[in-house]
Parts: sequence; C-alpha cells; structure tokens
Amino acid sequence: MIAKKKWSAEVTEHSDAMDLEDHVFQSNEARKIAASLKRSAEHSHRRKAEPFQSAMSMLNFYINRAGKNLPATRKKVLEDAKDELRTAFGRDKED
Repeated sequence: MIAKKKWSAEVTEHSDAMDLEDHVFQSNEARKIAASLKRSAEHSHRRKAEPFQSAMSMLNFYINRAGKNLPATRKKVLEDAKDELRTAFGRDKED
C-alpha cells in the first residue's frame, strides 16, 4: 500500500504562494530557514503578496499544520526563524 501524502505537504511543495528550496524547514538554524524563505520569496514568480508577507505566511502555515506534533525544540527554531525573517526584511521584531 502506498502512503498517502498529507495535503499540507502537497501545498508546501506545489503552492502558488511561492517556490521553496528543498528541505527548507528541516534546518536546525533559524537564520538559515529565514534566509532560504527570503530568497524564495524574492525570486518566486508564483507568489501573490509582497515577499515578506509570502515568506512569513509560509512559515506560519508550516508551524500551524504541524500543530501538536511539533516538538518544542523544533517549534523554538521555527519561532526564532520568524524573528530572523523580520530582521532579514528590515522589520521590527515582535516582543
């Protein structure tokens, strides 16, 4: 029996939001995740919003879809990536 892919994986891979680099969310470094999302958002021709909004939306989508299955250490890295993304785009960090 072939494992059925989750719809969220399909969205992450083939979304019209933007083109992502492979394994972007698997890094253990928040800065690398943010840099990858920034590059993808700035170079994608499929995104519908401005680069910062597209990158942050994709990061939030990934965090939200993982939900309770996301280990605390992984969630911390991804939450830190939000601040790194804000910094990369010259935005203020949230408190």
